[in-house]
Amino acid sequence: MVSGKQLADFGYKAFSGSMMLLTLYAGYLCSVRVQRMLQHRREREENTPGPQS
Repeated sequence: MVSGKQLADFGYKAFSGSMMLLTLYAGYLCSVRVQRMLQHRREREENTPGPQS
């Protein structure tokens, strides 16, 4: 029979693990978005002609 403490410990570990995975995934998505934004900015700067007089 599983005691209440063991069940609570398992629930805490499962919740902590899922939050850790969610945090890692969010960090990955954020870095991909920043990388794409910087790439688009670089492409836009390359295609923009300089000031003409």
